[in-house]
Amino acid sequence: MKRLALSMSTAVALASPAWADTSDLLIIGNSDPSVLQRLIGNGDLSDVQTAFQERGAEVSLATGADAESMRQAFRAFTDGLDATTDDVGIVLTGRFVSTIAGSYLLPAETSGPLSLAQVLTEGFALDSVYAVAAQYPGRALVVLGETETDETLPAGLSVALPLRDIPQGVTVAIGPAGDAARFVNELSDATGEDVLPLAQTAGLSLQGFVPRELPLFLGEDTALPQVEPDTQDQDRSAADTSAWEKALAADTEAAYETYLAAFPEGQNASDAQERLTAIQSEPFYREKQAEEDLALSRDSRREIQRDLSLLGYNTRGIDGIFGRGTRGAVTAWQNENEQGASGYLTSDQIARLDAQAERRAAELEEEARQRQAELERQDRTFWSETGAQGDEAGFRAYLKRFPDGIYAEEAQGQLDSIEEQRRAQAEDEDRLRWQEARDTDTEAGYRAYLAERPNGAFVEEARARIDYFNNNSEQIAVQPQAQAEEAALGLNEAARRLAEARLNELGLEPGAVDGTFDEDARRAIRRYQDARKLRVSGYLDQSTVVRLMADSILR
Repeated sequence: MKRLALSMSTAVALASPAWADTSDLLIIGNSDPSVLQRLIGNGDLSDVQTAFQERGAEVSLATGADAESMRQAFRAFTDGLDATTDDVGIVLTGRFVSTIAGSYLLPAETSGPLSLAQVLTEGFALDSVYAVAAQYPGRALVVLGETETDETLPAGLSVALPLRDIPQGVTVAIGPAGDAARFVNELSDATGEDVLPLAQTAGLSLQGFVPRELPLFLGEDTALPQVEPDTQDQDRSAADTSAWEKALAADTEAAYETYLAAFPEGQNASDAQERLTAIQSEPFYREKQAEEDLALSRDSRREIQRDLSLLGYNTRGIDGIFGRGTRGAVTAWQNENEQGASGYLTSDQIARLDAQAERRAAELEEEARQRQAELERQDRTFWSETGAQGDEAGFRAYLKRFPDGIYAEEAQGQLDSIEEQRRAQAEDEDRLRWQEARDTDTEAGYRAYLAERPNGAFVEEARARIDYFNNNSEQIAVQPQAQAEEAALGLNEAARRLAEARLNELGLEPGAVDGTFDEDARRAIRRYQDARKLRVSGYLDQSTVVRLMADSILR
């Protein structure tokens, strides 16, 4: 049984999943109807639906689909797949947005400023498509038609479609939505050898598995004519098959060269040439193939990246994508451990890497516990000599030394009360100038207040804030970058809750575990970073997240 899933966008009409014996089609359309009208003569794809039905296909059509309609149509499609399915085609056209967690097709009527939460909750995950297509290696076609947009996306979102995660054996054709629509319109009349040339003629780029021919959608009415071979042809074909099986079993440069020498125009010549080129261009071909055979999931790849980062190897991101950064980190680890620096991992190496990372996490956490205990001892001793005396000078001395200390909230609360009393006693002009300085909350603003009101009621408060800016200049300087790095992580509310819960387990008092990083949470993050000698910013970055996750494993 052949099944084709087409996703393009305009009202929803979902056919019942009564699958035919030739091809089953799922059409989800999220492109501009006017574009479709201009290119294929019909804005709601009904003509495309009819064309496939005339070939004996049962078609499910969803156009202008919202989030639920997309999921419902895809669910119906996948429920009908079974072991008799010959090949799979899935076409998605519309607006795509990518995050560090994957890429998503947006509903047709997405409105207002786009947010990460909106993409994750309403978008249709491209990973779901790949998961289905991966079950049909060599017999799966995915078409991605992109709709352009002028909207500026927030940090953590991108219009780029990463194509590094295409499963083995899956062919992906990608291009503008209009070109994809034209290709799908012509696909209804295609025979197997026409599929890829039609895609290229339509202006689509081919990625992933790109053979010379892609024999898909060969219904009974379009089957290629069968020619009865003579005995000599049968013998030659059998010899070709036998030689190819031997070449595959050896999987070496010499084996493929031997096959090509004997069968330069053989039925497997193009595959042999592709494999030969791959071996010659990849010095660690066998290692690469061995890692691919492990079929590592994206979560498994993220875990490997976390382990490498924990051991001090920079993977340039923890996204489940093994790019140059990760390959370089793997190579460096292999060199250090005398494992043969190929940049590709074996199952034994993954186990060893995980064990090393877990041991290192335990070591780092023990160091952090000792450092945190020493900091708390110093904190309590300093408080007993300053803030515990109950005067303004003591409170200010404590906060200058321990701005995020154990007693910081108590000291600040006492100073706020003192300030409030002074506000009540201060003259109107002095109170007004001080409020202006507090509103701007900059070193320059406080210096301006001191220059204008050298004997004002809030002189001590102004000097204390100036001292704060001087003593924390490095932390203040990195805040914009730290904010951007945290935003780039694309943390959803669940991830933020998890971070707060782990900080709470460590006794760092992040406040309510509600996914909102308020001042209590920021203070807890700074305490965590300080105890572990990480960059102290109060914002989550990759290094902090890696350590937080390691801490959770150890508890």
